[in-house]
Amino acid sequence: MIIDFHTHCFPDALAARALGVLQHNAEKIQMTPCTDGTQSGTERHIAASGVDYAVVCNIATNARQQVKVNDFAISLIQNSKTLLPLGSLHPDGENKKSELERLYNAGICGIKIHPDYITIQISDAKYDEIFSLCEEMGMFVVTHAGWDPVSPNHVHATPDDILKVITRHPKLKLVAAHMGGYEYSQEVLEKLVGQNIYFDTSLSAHRVNERENLLRILREHRPDRLLFATDTPWSLAAKELEFISSANLSDELKENILYRNALELLGKK
Repeated sequence: MIIDFHTHCFPDALAARALGVLQHNAEKIQMTPCTDGTQSGTERHIAASGVDYAVVCNIATNARQQVKVNDFAISLIQNSKTLLPLGSLHPDGENKKSELERLYNAGICGIKIHPDYITIQISDAKYDEIFSLCEEMGMFVVTHAGWDPVSPNHVHATPDDILKVITRHPKLKLVAAHMGGYEYSQEVLEKLVGQNIYFDTSLSAHRVNERENLLRILREHRPDRLLFATDTPWSLAAKELEFISSANLSDELKENILYRNALELLGKK
């Protein structure tokens, strides 16, 4: 089994526009989309890639979007057999507890936050209510980590920021995308490896200059805290799987990364 823990898609009416905006930023790092951004397009792509299930990271980039983003997440869990959606909360959004309860009651057990789009540091106290609620409810949080082309001159989730979050919220199940920090692999090795935090492997195949550090992270981080991911539509499963294979990991660790840890986190084990 293969579970991709980091993908994106959008409501059909918004997909072309949303993907166009994101593509403008992605082109800064020579990335082009491999899907049309729709639910059906994403389902077809993961099936053709040999991926069994894909976690869809929905993001509320402003407070007004929170309810609609979560409506879309709930629609996916109701009508897709292969897409496993996350909801999203914004630190300035209203009714955070009731929104989390709505997601949880629909069968969604995690949320995604992208601090670079929100433009609030992930370690800011404004997120504390969200993180505390997720701790209480046993829901996990996926955060973008490291550099992002949408905010090229200011990183809103450095390894130091993430360390502050897990120190203040020790029971939080936190997933730091992009192996703990895009373009921050050395600091991840020094400060986050071995900590009680999940890393997803998304976009690792693209990070040629960090390759050796990324392989070290795979080998040295907790084996129960690694999650295979692509960031579809921005990377292909085949390339990301090739990166995992190149690490020469044990069969048991590869199985943990490809699906076992994901099943545990998703409450499906």
